Amino acid sequence: MVADAIAYHPAVAHYNRFVATTAWYTYRTNSPASTVALFDGVKKNFGSVRKAMRLGKFVEHFKAAAVAADAKGMDPVLKFLAVGRQLGYAFYMSFDAMTYFDSVGVRKFDGAARLQREAYRAWLAGLLCNVIAGVYTLYNLQMAAKKSKDSQDAEKAVELKKLEKYVLFWTFDDDVRTDSVFREKSATQLQLISDLCDCTVPSSGLGAVNFDDGIVGLAGTVSSMIGLYAAWAKTA
Repeated sequence: MVADAIAYHPAVAHYNRFVATTAWYTYRTNSPASTVALFDGVKKNFGSVRKAMRLGKFVEHFKAAAVAADAKGMDPVLKFLAVGRQLGYAFYMSFDAMTYFDSVGVRKFDGAARLQREAYRAWLAGLLCNVIAGVYTLYNLQMAAKKSKDSQDAEKAVELKKLEKYVLFWTFDDDVRTDSVFREKSATQLQLISDLCDCTVPSSGLGAVNFDDGIVGLAGTVSSMIGLYAAWAKTA
C-alpha cells in the first residue's frame, strides 16, 4: 500500500527524528521560544500524521505471528521469540491506535496515558524478543563453529556451511567466507544495532532509563540511517 510505503519509509522516520532532535537542541541552547515552539509543533504534527497512516497495521502483525507459530522445522526458542516479536508489535500498534484521537485533540480521555504506556511496553517486548533471538542464535552458532573446528569430519563441515548464513558477529576461516554470507551477516548486525537504538524510545517513555529527548532522537536517527542504508542496499 502507498500509505505503508510512506509511513514506514526510513527517510520519513529519519526526518521526524531529525526534527525531534532539532527541537531538543534549540531548547537546550536557549533559542528563542518561537523557534523552539516551531520545531516542537512540526515534530508533534508529523508524528500524528505517521500515527494516522499506520492505523490498522496491527492486523498484519497478528497474521505474521500466526504464520510464525505455524512454521515447521524451526528452532522452538526462535519460534517463540518470533511470535513474541510480532505480538509485541501488534499490541503496540493496537494500543497506539487507541490513543490517536486523544493525541490529535479530537476526543480527550483519561485512559490515554495508560494506553500509551501499555503501547510502549508492548513495543519494548517486541524489540527485546528480536534482540534475544539474535543473541541466542549467536551463542548456538559459536558452539557449533567451535565443535566443527575441532573435527575434520566432512559432514560437520557441511553443517557449518549451512549455519554460516545465520552468523551475527562470528568470524569464520577464509576458506568458508563468501560475499553473500558477509552481506547477510552485515545486514543482521545492522538490524541488531537498529533494534537496540529503537529500544531507547519505549524504555525512555516508560521511565526505565533516564534518556532525554536529545539522546533518544540521536539513537532514533542512527536507527533511521540504518534503515535508509538497508533500503538502498536492496536496490543496489
